[in-house]
Amino acid sequence: MNAIEVKNLKKYFGEVKAVDDISLKVKQGELFAFLGLNGAGKSTTISIICGALKKDEGKVFVNGFDIDTDIDKIKNDIGIVFQGSALDKPLSVLENLRSRAALYGISGKEFDERMTKINEMFELEQVLKRPYGKLSGGQKRRVDFARALIHNPKILILDEPTTGLDPQSRIMVWNTVDKLRKERGLTVFLTTHYMEEAAEADFVVILDSGKTVAEGTPNFLKEKYSSDSVKVYNDVEKETLKQRNLDFTEENGYINIKAKNIAEAKKIIIENADIFDDFEIIKGKMDDVFLNATGKALQGGDE
Repeated sequence: MNAIEVKNLKKYFGEVKAVDDISLKVKQGELFAFLGLNGAGKSTTISIICGALKKDEGKVFVNGFDIDTDIDKIKNDIGIVFQGSALDKPLSVLENLRSRAALYGISGKEFDERMTKINEMFELEQVLKRPYGKLSGGQKRRVDFARALIHNPKILILDEPTTGLDPQSRIMVWNTVDKLRKERGLTVFLTTHYMEEAAEADFVVILDSGKTVAEGTPNFLKEKYSSDSVKVYNDVEKETLKQRNLDFTEENGYINIKAKNIAEAKKIIIENADIFDDFEIIKGKMDDVFLNATGKALQGGDE
């Protein structure tokens, strides 16, 4: 059984086709990356999966439950970290988490036990009594994750969760997510504009104008939509490279030679070993995948 299954989903706002007949499957325990420009349909799809927005056509199942008939069961299985804050700024962190837990029937001793585990994961002890609105960006994000996980969901939806965070906070967030996936088999549905995060996913779907334009594992997408290269750092006569029909550019003090894949990169090195002394093979990047699949550069921000 898939954690999330979407079949021929459509959602239109007048003439705007926000989600235009998309289908996807997210396996249980998977890190699934959902990429697209602002307005591509990511947040609309998430809102439909969570039951916050009605679809026009199609079917959506979460852990086998149909959102049309079992939305209450589905909501208990999902935790969400939104791009923006979903907590009350004047209330303390503890008050916020207590009120959110109560929505899932968690209180008293059970809440205290959950908070002990949450504190261990996100190191919140020093900020529990502080108003949420007075926290730093990194502290708020940790509390947002605590809110999303307080009811032990089976699926965690992360909508650009690390945007604006400092490197240390981003590392903390991903270390925690990785730990939960290993210990609990947590399924993670991620939208991000950090391509290094998408590169770590098990499966990637790229949207453009409400439609799926590319999908597959990061390696598959890199093979299809990007190219590898050989970086040569020693001095090489440009005329020699031209005579050998090598497709190259000069970049910041080195020569960059394009290759279709690793096999071709190796061949280039072997055939030109007499002129290459200092070099390395560079794998294609997810940034190139997104650009080549959509014709656009990925940027962050609200949808």
